[in-house]
Amino acid sequence: MGTIKADDEFAEFVAHRSTALLRTAYLLCAGDRGAAEDLLQDVLERVYARRGRVHGELEPYVRAAMANASANRWRHRSRRVTEAPLDTAREPGVRGHEGGVLDRDEVTRALGGLPARMRAVLVLRFFDDLSEAETAAALGVSAGTVKSQTSRGLERLRALLGTHDLTRR
Repeated sequence: MGTIKADDEFAEFVAHRSTALLRTAYLLCAGDRGAAEDLLQDVLERVYARRGRVHGELEPYVRAAMANASANRWRHRSRRVTEAPLDTAREPGVRGHEGGVLDRDEVTRALGGLPARMRAVLVLRFFDDLSEAETAAALGVSAGTVKSQTSRGLERLRALLGTHDLTRR
């Protein structure tokens, strides 16, 4: 794509990719939709201001910026006292044949229990389908770091979710 210079080119990117980017932000923010919207908006504003200096494809750049901004937010947030979330009661209902499928909300909550960098690696690898090399480039780390964070992250998710096979597709 080259350098983004035109306002309408950036607006077109946002119009076409914002839903997918918001999905990534939602997972990076551990299911907090408001925080995800704020994260995406903040990152898009920063990228827009620097659009003339962005070389290459815009989407990987934005995803990397979201992962890094998310890690920074979690780091700052962990220094403050936060309110405990209210427990949500599940309504009893008729169950279908979804017994073998992990609940999306459970996975999102479990992702929230991981360190920000580990969560970013898993989100980029398994939800955004980036390769190890693409994830490493997006986060500015080595491929070995991506491999170890993936392995440790999946192990921690298995423990949090009580399941053995998280990589089923």
